[in-house]
Amino acid sequence: MTHSSTDIRRVGVVGCGLMGAGIAEIAAKAGLDVTVAVSSDDSRGRGLRRLTGSLDRAVAKARLGEAEREAVLGRITFTTSLEDLADRQVVIEAVVEHEPTKLDLFTMLDKIVEDEEAVLATNTSSLSVVRIASVTQNPGRVVGTHFFNPVPVLPLVELVGSVLTEESALDRAEHLVGGILGKTVIRTPDRAGFLVNALLFPYLMAAVRMVDQGFATADVVDQGMVKGCSHPLGPLRLLDLIGLDTSVAIAESLYAEHKEPLYAPPPLLLRMVEGGLLGKKTGRGFYTY
Repeated sequence: MTHSSTDIRRVGVVGCGLMGAGIAEIAAKAGLDVTVAVSSDDSRGRGLRRLTGSLDRAVAKARLGEAEREAVLGRITFTTSLEDLADRQVVIEAVVEHEPTKLDLFTMLDKIVEDEEAVLATNTSSLSVVRIASVTQNPGRVVGTHFFNPVPVLPLVELVGSVLTEESALDRAEHLVGGILGKTVIRTPDRAGFLVNALLFPYLMAAVRMVDQGFATADVVDQGMVKGCSHPLGPLRLLDLIGLDTSVAIAESLYAEHKEPLYAPPPLLLRMVEGGLLGKKTGRGFYTY
């Protein structure tokens, strides 16, 4: 790759759920031209509501002025056609944590994004970057960028290169995420869970097992960790915030790779997901919202 990392002006985001909307927001705040690809007009409406809601809260807290709010929204364009990402210099995928979906998407993005030196990034919290890269004709430009929820608030991003990723692609992605978007970047290995979730999820699954086996209620477990260990959020509330379906996907990915029982999702967590209790986003998980 020969392009200067400082020439990034056009960014694409695929998906406008919690993560995609957050990524689009911080990119537009940084002055970038952002195109958000969504699957339908309904998805466009939901995504726009997420964005405007977040910006309205920032205005209410005096973190953003009205004029800047309008300027941020003016830098974001929605589309239902992936072909509209053809001119993007970096495309960040933020769809559901489901490997077949991501593989299909990267097969298409690889053909659509015209600049062979454009970076294609998967915002995954647990999936193999090299497997995603392997479906493309140019796996050297594929990286992992693990943003944390809520994206506008949490400062960390894990940047993941596979064994096929070119160093120049990592440098370009790091300049975007760290230099332009202002995040703290740590480079982590391409292994299930990367660094943060590989450490975090055994703890979260242990908390679920305590509730599942009747040792303590969710509230008691959370109080213990908040008031006894100075954690800002208890493990069960954190799972509700992450999304229980996403948490199961991460735990299953960790267990599939490492075969360690401490990574396996407990039966209670699986049953809650089967019942549609996915946490804060559905109004009920370990707590009711």
